[in-house]
Order: sequence, then C-alpha cells, then structure tokens
Amino acid sequence: MGSSPRVLVVNSGSSSLKYQLVEPEDGTVVAKGIVEKIGEPGGVPDHEAALREAIESLRGVDNPEIFAVGHRVVHGGSSFGEPVLADDDVIAKIHELIPLAPLHNPANVRGIEVGRELLPHVPHVVVFDTAFFHTMPEAAATYAIDTEVAREHGIRRYGFHGTSHQFVAHAAAELVGRPVEEIDQIVCHLGNGASVSAVKGGVAVETSMGLTPLEGLVMGTRSGDVDAGIVFHLARTAGMGVDELDELLNRRSGIKGLAGVNDFRELHRLIGEGSEEARLALDVYLHRLRKYVGAYLAVLGGVDVISFTAGVGENDDVVRAGALAGLERLGIEVDPTRNAERSKQARVISPEGAPVTVAVVPTNEELAIARQTIALAQD
Repeated sequence: MGSSPRVLVVNSGSSSLKYQLVEPEDGTVVAKGIVEKIGEPGGVPDHEAALREAIESLRGVDNPEIFAVGHRVVHGGSSFGEPVLADDDVIAKIHELIPLAPLHNPANVRGIEVGRELLPHVPHVVVFDTAFFHTMPEAAATYAIDTEVAREHGIRRYGFHGTSHQFVAHAAAELVGRPVEEIDQIVCHLGNGASVSAVKGGVAVETSMGLTPLEGLVMGTRSGDVDAGIVFHLARTAGMGVDELDELLNRRSGIKGLAGVNDFRELHRLIGEGSEEARLALDVYLHRLRKYVGAYLAVLGGVDVISFTAGVGENDDVVRAGALAGLERLGIEVDPTRNAERSKQARVISPEGAPVTVAVVPTNEELAIARQTIALAQD
C-alpha cells in the first residue's frame, strides 16, 4: 500500500454504478468511472457484474489496493444520523427504509451487499444523504399532521443532499478563515435537484427538502412547494391517479414544466430569444430561492456566509446575482465582476468588506464520503 490509504467510493443507482478511487487526505482522484445500463440490453446483467467491472478497471492503476469502501445511501430515515460500518443489521435496516426512498435505496443497498461479497476483507462504510439533517430541531422536522399517522408511516422532514451541504459548510468556513463552529451559514445546492440549508455553527437547523426530494425549491423537473390541495383537485377534476400525479410533480414540473427545458443554458438562450415562458420560469425559480434565503436569515437570526454550489450554483452567475438581488439592506450583495469570473476554485463573490460573505464553493460529495469512510474505518 502507498503512503496514503485509498477509499473506493461507490454510488449504486438503479441502472448505473458510479465509482471513484480517492486518497482522502489530499483529495486525489486516482481513478473513476461509471458502469451504465445495468440490467438493460447492451449493458451488464446486474449490480454484481457492474461492481466486478469497476474493480477490474482498477487493476491498471498503480497501487490499486483499497483500504475501505464508502457507499452512498440516499435515505437513512430516523435511524441513521452519522456514517456506520455496514453489517447485517445495518443492511436489514436499510431494507426497512425502502418505502421512504423506493427509487434509490434498493439499488443503494444492493451495492453494499455486492461490495461486501466481492471485497470481504475491507471495511464497508455507509454514508447517508439524510444524516447531516438529523440535527434539525423537532419544530423544523415535524409536519403538522395527525401524530399517529405520521409516526406509523415515518412521515417527517428528513432533508437530502446532506453530504454536499456538510462539505460546503466546512469548505466555506475554511475559505473565510473562521472555525465552522463560530459562523452561521446558508448553503444553496443548486443542480437539477436543488435544496438550501441553514447551518448554525456547523450544525444543520433547517433545510428545504422534506420527506422526499420533492419539497422546497423550484427544480429542473420538480415543482418544489405546492399547495397539497392541488393533488386532491387534480384527482377529482382531471381524474389523475397517484402515478400520474407523481409523474407530473416530479418529472413534468419545475423549470421544465414552465419553459419546456430543464437545462439552464437552454433556458438563458430562450430568454435571449424573447421567450416570455422562459423569463417567467427563471423569475419563479429566483423568487422561491430568495424567499428561502430570507426565511433562513430569520431562522438563524442573521448570517455570516451564503454559499452557492452544485451545477447551477457553481456555474450560473445570472442565478447567483438574481437570487440575492434586492438584499443589500441586509448586508447581502454580489460584486458583478467577481461573480462573472469563471473558476473551479472556491471564491468570494461579494464586495470587499461586505457584512455578509457570498461565495461559490464547489461541492465534492465523493471526497466527503471518502473522508467520512476513512475516519470510521481507521477508528
């Protein structure tokens, strides 16, 4: 083994398996890849074959030895508030949580099972997307519905993108040169899926996603917050069933529902061509995001750092400027020149001396998983 132990990070999806071999100490990516079309024509037959292919691909890497394996799991429910070593009991519990994430957890847990079979002599660590938000106060995590119904069916606000929010909160603190425990932050994770969090002294106290990733911000194809009565209305007047409503709100709404596209580059092109639908879609998106920023200012009682991350957050200067427009009286301002700069590095985009630091902080969920894995595996 080389001087720095290496972690294989596995993100096992329903039809694809992404992997990276990472040196957690300095973030070096030794190798990475994706195995697609699992169980589909032209692809590998199952997750075991996919992971075998991933491991086989590492044989060409100099010193491919794996110290530990880190597995991403979308939903940890109320059971898991931190990473855990995978054992039979943990796997059984993740199976029990499948009703909360039926599209993700089955493939996630299959990746763990196969990983333990193929690499039985190294520790396997499970890192949950929901874990960072385990610290939310009950007042923030509880829906105001019948208590017995909620308890029986696990209905509460769990939050998602937690690995990214936690990574960015710590990276932003490092960027401004202050201990994470001393600052209050708002983190905006803006990709095709999008969420925002309030982080007080490094601890999550609020986030926009809830029981599922459908709640909160307007997203690429998801509606975000809607009046729940819309569901009843469409069931009664349009005769729409549960699956149709699911398809509508998760895949035919958001930016795509309003403008017909969910790629922000295309959205800006349409706006440039004079599309009123595209302009409205962006306005709705920014209005919702600004509303959440304002709400989290109130939750925190003030903010030191606001960070933008993920695909849209890191690359779209129009969205960043628009999201915070009009908040100068609150000490929140974006410098146009700094904001327009293209860079892959974490950087400040607020004016020099501004009361609130606004930053762009690239996320790195694989590195975050690798570091949490090595910390537990070496413990």
